[in-house]
Amino acid sequence: MKRSGAAVRTSGGRPPLALALPALAAVAFLALPLVGILARTEWSELAAHLGSPGTVQALKLSLLVSFWALGLSLLLGVPLAWLLARVSFPGKAIVRSLVLLPMVLPPTVGGVALLLAFGRRGLLGPWLESAFGITLPFHTSGAVLAATFVAMPFLVISLEGALGGLRPRYEETAASLGASPVRVFFTVTLPMVAPGVIAGAALTWARALGEFGATITFAGNLPGTTQTLPLQVYLLLQDEPEAATSVSLLLLAIAMGVLIALRGRWTGTPADRAGRRGRTDGTGRDRTDGTGRDRTDGTGATDTTETAPDGTEPAPHGTGPAPGAGSDPGAGSAPGAGSGPVPAAPGAVPADPAAAGRWALHAEVTGFTRLTLDADPGTTIAVVGPNGAGKTTLLRALLGLTPRAHAELTLGGTDVTALPPHRRRVAWVPQDGALFPHLTALANTAYGLRAQGVPRAEARRAAGEWLDRLGVGHLGHRRPAQLSGGQAQRVALARALAARPRLLVLDEPLAALDQTTRAHVRHTLRGHLAGFGGVCLIVTHDPVEAVSLADRVLVLDEGRAIQDASPSDVTRHPRSPWVARMLGRNAWPGTATPEGLALDGGGTLVAAEPAPSGAPALAIVAPEAVAVHREKPLGSPRNVWPGTVREITASGSRLRVLITSDRAPDLVAEITPQAAAELGLADGVSVWTSVKATEATVVAL
Repeated sequence: MKRSGAAVRTSGGRPPLALALPALAAVAFLALPLVGILARTEWSELAAHLGSPGTVQALKLSLLVSFWALGLSLLLGVPLAWLLARVSFPGKAIVRSLVLLPMVLPPTVGGVALLLAFGRRGLLGPWLESAFGITLPFHTSGAVLAATFVAMPFLVISLEGALGGLRPRYEETAASLGASPVRVFFTVTLPMVAPGVIAGAALTWARALGEFGATITFAGNLPGTTQTLPLQVYLLLQDEPEAATSVSLLLLAIAMGVLIALRGRWTGTPADRAGRRGRTDGTGRDRTDGTGRDRTDGTGATDTTETAPDGTEPAPHGTGPAPGAGSDPGAGSAPGAGSGPVPAAPGAVPADPAAAGRWALHAEVTGFTRLTLDADPGTTIAVVGPNGAGKTTLLRALLGLTPRAHAELTLGGTDVTALPPHRRRVAWVPQDGALFPHLTALANTAYGLRAQGVPRAEARRAAGEWLDRLGVGHLGHRRPAQLSGGQAQRVALARALAARPRLLVLDEPLAALDQTTRAHVRHTLRGHLAGFGGVCLIVTHDPVEAVSLADRVLVLDEGRAIQDASPSDVTRHPRSPWVARMLGRNAWPGTATPEGLALDGGGTLVAAEPAPSGAPALAIVAPEAVAVHREKPLGSPRNVWPGTVREITASGSRLRVLITSDRAPDLVAEITPQAAAELGLADGVSVWTSVKATEATVVAL
């Protein structure tokens, strides 16, 4: 099987001549003029031609004009590219067309347009001359303006493409850590699209260097003032064609140099480069050998063990005070810096809850997700439900990041509804972690504290403490591309916890971890949450996480709250078929009858304790309560159905058998391997199933 990412031939054999011949003709057509320049260049006179006073003067002026045009393009084009890529507004297509227009407009027409806009008789020219004494035509500044007009679109289009490939999740995560939009732009967005900026800047500079038509039409051809190198070539062609060829060769060499430098090095979207992060085993989880040691991932990262840099085992996690737990988020010092209240150990009750920082949650969510949510300080809520139930929408509404839902949000008695995301103090860990690839693990973790004004040294010290607690302190110097999926997720957790939030929202934070690491991080996270003074919401599909981490389980379906109760109550009486199946139970919806339940999928289930007759209800049957027989059973079972084995899978030391029937919904039975062998179970075998009435639980919906 071919490796992923390797070049793949779409067809074997030789290409058809009907396509190959025109393609070769096109290559020849493009190459022949360049070959002509090389063939006609007088190599012995090249230095003399390029060193002539007129050429040197024109070259200096071209460099001056092109670099000024580049600076102006960066100043105006970068914000314009961001606007086109990130903001939806009326007339956006028209604005993009205006950006593209100079690329398809004849340069001389562009020069005429500039003359009519900025000339002495143009729209703005008289005002500029009378108010500021600025005259653009036939001046070097006019040449700069003409070069900017034709070259800036290359920067805007290149950067817009790079921004379009950058997932907004990085910027949203930075905002949730307390970074203002301007800080996000300069510390996250711009560094991540730097290759696109460099590529666009190089193309812009090269295009400005070679500009001719708009310059000569708008700024004229004045030696030492507006006569750039392309204009010098135009004049030399009339009197010294050999010198014109030499100067053309110089411009050709510069253009080719720019293209060769850009080839494959600065092209590609941020998403492409993010895809070359540390590799996993294809499941998104840590590739470990079962001992806790990460295997090499092919990214150049060396093998590491879960030990401290001095070779000792890391200190037990969750046994000391959590940095920032219970500290005032408004404080100007980093957690553990010695100022402010001393954080409480996990599970400890602060002596002064007001001083330690206690933030209750009240949220009225409307839109796609509709619910009212109240939680006391220190509460952890697991949010579960099927795909599309509105779990992530709920988190994003609390963050203020989605138009699909709106949250009237109060934290600790303070209404933060009108505040932008970076001022809400709601920290977020998205599903993929969204670590900033240009920052090290330590700098990632310190980002939220730095955004809140904490001095660099204190922020890095607190960040190091959090990384140590989550077992990745020895990886603080690495960038995300050098981390495995599980290591990156732990760094993302540390970054959110270090930001001292009032509300912590985690979107499947442990999904990328292997089972051993997941248990360790779950234990550590539980310890920190026990001392957290705010509320934590965790979206998860793992019933173990929901039960072990949460004080409450919130079940969503189609944007509505189906159940909000303790884990034990949800486990005993799930009110959603999805939750029941997540817990490994058989779940059948239907309508309650005096004897049990009339199933929506056909058939009737007899229960010892039926729900009120006529009410919609859900029947819950544990797989181990389903008996499997080869012959129709006799005796006490009230619920007996024929069926066919469709699938047998291992579940620990037992087997789970999927059985379908035309008299009842599909059900799963759990039996021992020995029982399966005695019954001769296999795919397609006909069987009988039975469930005692006392083993069926009917929950009114």
